[in-house]
Amino acid sequence: MPPYLLLALLLSAIYSTLFYLWRGKNRRDLLIYLLAGLVGFLLGQGFGNLFGFQVGLIGPLHVLEASLVSLATLTLIQWLKL
Repeated sequence: MPPYLLLALLLSAIYSTLFYLWRGKNRRDLLIYLLAGLVGFLLGQGFGNLFGFQVGLIGPLHVLEASLVSLATLTLIQWLKL
């Protein structure tokens, strides 16, 4: 497994866990937040690649864009109360 993929998984899990500790209520919320955080991180990575942003890169990983979209996805999921 390439190191940047491991970093992506680690960062999305950290964001999701911190969001769960802040806003979560039960174990189901944790699973939903982990999935939403990962999907958001992957979407942010895709946006970074698609638009060619060069800010916040760690190797091929668009950390800034992926982090922002991941946090936006977590907020959206919590707002929708899924």
